[in-house]
Amino acid sequence: MNVIDSSFWLEYYSDTKYADYISEVLVRMKEVVVPTIVVVEVFKKLITVSDETTAIIFVTQMRKGIIAELNYDLSLDAAYLGKEYKLPLADSIIYATTLKYNATLYTLDKHFKGLKNVQFYEK
Repeated sequence: MNVIDSSFWLEYYSDTKYADYISEVLVRMKEVVVPTIVVVEVFKKLITVSDETTAIIFVTQMRKGIIAELNYDLSLDAAYLGKEYKLPLADSIIYATTLKYNATLYTLDKHFKGLKNVQFYEK
């Protein structure tokens, strides 16, 4: 299982050199866990930098993965992880989701650097 952080989704959208790193993972969308907070972050950014239709079309592809909704237990896990690793709120939810699914998190976000189950790429 894999989780793709918002940072990588946005690189994929922009078709930067980092998009190549994640395209192999996206071929297997049935193995991609998508935290709902990632949908929020990506959609918010895309409606800021492009039109709403383009943003909706892009985030719709996320629905091909496993949508991981924020529930009570995951919220508590995120709070503990946020405190332990000093993660911002969204990052703590993403990391809690990664651990819940025993997935690998692909990210360019330095908050995750050095954490278990994280594939960090330097930007």
